[in-house]
Amino acid sequence: MTIRLLGEESCDLSFTQEVRKRSQAHLERCYQCLTCSSGCPVAFAMDYTPNQIIRMVQFGLKERVLGSSTIWLCASCETCATRCPNEIDIVGVMDTLRKLALGEGRIKEGKIPEFHSIFLGCIQSQGKVHELSLILRYMLASGDIFKIGKLLGDMILGLRMFLKGKLAILPGKIEGLKQVRRIFKLTE
Repeated sequence: MTIRLLGEESCDLSFTQEVRKRSQAHLERCYQCLTCSSGCPVAFAMDYTPNQIIRMVQFGLKERVLGSSTIWLCASCETCATRCPNEIDIVGVMDTLRKLALGEGRIKEGKIPEFHSIFLGCIQSQGKVHELSLILRYMLASGDIFKIGKLLGDMILGLRMFLKGKLAILPGKIEGLKQVRRIFKLTE
């Protein structure tokens, strides 16, 4: 069911139902206490806070939600879900929204979806994130490696991190790499 709001964006209630079904999150429990947004470490960079995204999903504002940068900026740290008094799986909702945006080709312009894809590729190939591999893959994909000023600044920062023991040259090994790859295969 679609409802037109005073010349504004349409309310697509089938979108609300699809997000609820795919994420298995109890969206109807949200009463906008703002706990999720007040605890979110990246809310300052989002165009809409997590509680606003949940409310827009409740109202079926599909275009606005799938076009927002918030769904790509979510760090999946689970601070919001941990603090939610109604145990709403906000991280699951954000994951669902990213999948819907990708599936419909509604990727927000910019580097966030590209970074997201490279990040997941690193986890799939190595079982965890190796920062140096992530940085190099991203710089190659984004073309930043060819921007000499940016490259030099990044190299200096990388060297400082390496000297402080914060950046490993080679990725570490993990147990269960086959299981990680199996999870990716099952979710594709």
